[in-house]
Amino acid sequence: MHAAEAARALKGVEMSHEKTIIPSSGWPPLMLGLTGLIVGVLCIIYGAMISNPLIIIAGPLLKLVSILTLCGLMAIAPNQARVLLLFGAYKGSVTESGFFWVNPFYSKKKISLRVRNFETGSMTTPEKKDAAGQVVSHKTRSPGRPSKVNDRDGNPIEISAVVVWKVVDTAEAMFEVDDYENFVEVQSEAALRNLASRHPYDSGDSAISLRGSTQEVSDQLTGDIQARLEKAGVEVIEARISHLAYASEIAAAMLQRQQAQAVVAARTKIVEGAVGMVEMALDQLAKDEIVVLDDERRAAMVSNLLVVLCSDRHTQPVVNTGSLY
Repeated sequence: MHAAEAARALKGVEMSHEKTIIPSSGWPPLMLGLTGLIVGVLCIIYGAMISNPLIIIAGPLLKLVSILTLCGLMAIAPNQARVLLLFGAYKGSVTESGFFWVNPFYSKKKISLRVRNFETGSMTTPEKKDAAGQVVSHKTRSPGRPSKVNDRDGNPIEISAVVVWKVVDTAEAMFEVDDYENFVEVQSEAALRNLASRHPYDSGDSAISLRGSTQEVSDQLTGDIQARLEKAGVEVIEARISHLAYASEIAAAMLQRQQAQAVVAARTKIVEGAVGMVEMALDQLAKDEIVVLDDERRAAMVSNLLVVLCSDRHTQPVVNTGSLY
């Protein structure tokens, strides 16, 4: 049992869990309802013709029962579900697609089981309806804006992530949180900020960094978001960082630092190679006894070779046409 469930149990509050039900097919009630409507109209006409008040009264009653029967029909598309309530009491959820019939007094709450995704920092505008119930403006979502947060070293960075999720428990999604879609967005934003504050933007050692450890960071982010959404009946399929950059106020300085680190690393590699080449040249000269050099001339030769090999410009050699020294 999770800690939240244990706390609720101690307080006497029962958590809502999904109860799957399989309703009856909707085709027989559809036929009965339509037949009842037709028979009800015929009863009213026939009763008026023979002046029989009982038949006239039976006609509207039969139409009322037929209408109630038709109100219990519902069609469910693939990856859609219906949460059924009877006067405020949860009775179960229908998660299979098809044409069904349930108690006409059930309230049928529609909920989607499809895979959805969003980018942190985006704003959702709900649809608006007028007094007559007509949709004035449809639901829209603005593009995601990166969140500004400090990393572990205190550097301000801009970060955003794409979260892929779906509903796996319709009862928890409907009753445990007020608005599960908004709950997912807010908790994902909070988990992303918390993750960014635990790791550096970049790390030269083996520590996990936001830029260098993409898979590890994605796995941690997925786990952090899932832990926050357990009570909402939502499963996080994937969460990945979609934007990562230094904040504008320090971007130029950090770029210079990265360039300096790259130059130092390149120079280090060049020096290592040059020293190896000089050592190989001296060993080859000594082995083949091509020329015998004293310590001073060896030092001058090493200096000249290092200048030639480590210089970032082409050198102009000077040819000695006189004596050896």
